[in-house]
Amino acid sequence: MTRRLPPLNALRAFEAAARHLSFKAAAEELHITPAAISQQVRGLEEHVGRPLFRRITRGLVLTETGAAAAPLLREGLDRFAEAADRMRDIPRSSILTVSVAPSLAAKWLVPRMERFREAYPEFDVRLDATNALSTFKHDGVDVALRFGGGNYRGVHTERLIAETVFPVCSPQLLDRGPPLEAPEDLSGHTLLHVQPALDSEAAANWQMWLSAAGLDNIDPSRGPRFSHDSMALQAAIEGQGIALAVSTLVVDDLAAGRLVRPFAPTINEDTAFGYHLVYPHDKATDPRVRAFHDWISAEIRQAEPGM
Repeated sequence: MTRRLPPLNALRAFEAAARHLSFKAAAEELHITPAAISQQVRGLEEHVGRPLFRRITRGLVLTETGAAAAPLLREGLDRFAEAADRMRDIPRSSILTVSVAPSLAAKWLVPRMERFREAYPEFDVRLDATNALSTFKHDGVDVALRFGGGNYRGVHTERLIAETVFPVCSPQLLDRGPPLEAPEDLSGHTLLHVQPALDSEAAANWQMWLSAAGLDNIDPSRGPRFSHDSMALQAAIEGQGIALAVSTLVVDDLAAGRLVRPFAPTINEDTAFGYHLVYPHDKATDPRVRAFHDWISAEIRQAEPGM
């Protein structure tokens, strides 16, 4: 059967522009210029003989034709991507792709991955260390570890770890002073910050912790800022200041004595957030996903007394 199809690039440009209602955003996603997006959409409109967008001052509006075509085209492109995955040279059946935040990967997951390989030698793991949330559609991700409240629609979500947050520092910093025996002593020390935590209400930061401790005489914004928790924790290990730590990320450093908790808990350090195992419902019977689920659940049960 002969199919008379428009150019694939034009279809991709239209689908991205329809999803964002912006030529600029579509261009950023596809790594081309907004002018190229506009030209490809114009060519597609000429091909079908009808306008697909109305250009307005502040952006784009889909016409009736464009609105009818966009969801079908999006589904079609997803199927294209799925077909391409099946044609890859490396058989996907033996590779498990795990999406995980860089700090959790570096501080907790990577040091334990050898045990997964020993338990399941038939599977190879590919870690995708990123803060971006996987769509599980055409990014090749099988399972994700996410930090948050667990309200993720359309996927299976299982809470693995309920988090606590507390200050940590190096033993050497305690030895050289100034004193750090109670939260109010933080006024004499450098606070280390993680920038994403400052920008989000979904993560604990120094302002939240100091407020919960009843301290309003310490500037919660002063001190160096880092793009990842692991960088702030490494700075704390080096004695550069006090970091606010998520418990899972420091369990090994505390056990090894690289970091210490300078004072006993004085506030409720439990948070509403934790780490969750997330995957599409149709992956529930995938042997790779089941193996990772069983392994990481056992790892967490083993580590719980030290968390």
